[in-house]
Amino acid sequence: MNDGDAAASRARAWHHARQELICDVAEPWAHGMILRATRYPDYWDFNLVRLDEEPTMDMNELITIADDALGDAPHRRIDFDVVGAADRMRPGFEAIGWHALRLLYMRHEAAPPDAAGMAVEEVPYDAVEALRTAWHAEDFPGQDPGSYPEQAREVALSRGARVFAVAEAGEPIAFAQIEHVAGSAEITHVYVRSDRRGGGIGTAITRSSIDAAGEVDDLWISADDEDRPKDLYARLGFRPAWCSMELTRLP
Repeated sequence: MNDGDAAASRARAWHHARQELICDVAEPWAHGMILRATRYPDYWDFNLVRLDEEPTMDMNELITIADDALGDAPHRRIDFDVVGAADRMRPGFEAIGWHALRLLYMRHEAAPPDAAGMAVEEVPYDAVEALRTAWHAEDFPGQDPGSYPEQAREVALSRGARVFAVAEAGEPIAFAQIEHVAGSAEITHVYVRSDRRGGGIGTAITRSSIDAAGEVDDLWISADDEDRPKDLYARLGFRPAWCSMELTRLP
């Protein structure tokens, strides 16, 4: 196994373990797992059909499997560990209104540059609620998040989430969040208000989260593989490990 394969395997194992710690239903099926977190039915990341290998069925057959597995959930979610298979099916899913996210997992492997001196403070989870709301509206315009924010809060706090923010005139304009699970850590959120991007704020809050991780087996972050944040994370010492794809039919 070469270094790239080893990094991908490590990232997949981390991701699967993270899911299965929260999910109370983990049922094998022909090509992967059906995962449900019955306490958090609106938290899409933990209520899904996961493909761990290349599927032998077409898009419509996969949707039928998701309907059967997630029948009482308001959404549908299919995750592909083999991103090439997802790329081939993606146009068909998007044509019927599904949302596609090609997600790049990155592992911290190099020391970040010195901090720029911007003031970053640790704040309570709820102090950045307005930014969380703005982020959801930016990614999913017009979509009602339902109970997702409350369920995401409960899951995050159960994992000791720490939140770091930059404020102006007493109002947070950016935040990052880090969570620890089983000896490793993940920076799960990095968000800068749209009118304040490009001034080094994202770098500062991500750098603070790296420092807060402490001594861990691995430090992970994920980014849209088709967007710019992965370049910021690369400058801070993160290296690409593995790419998956999430296909979601929103509620």
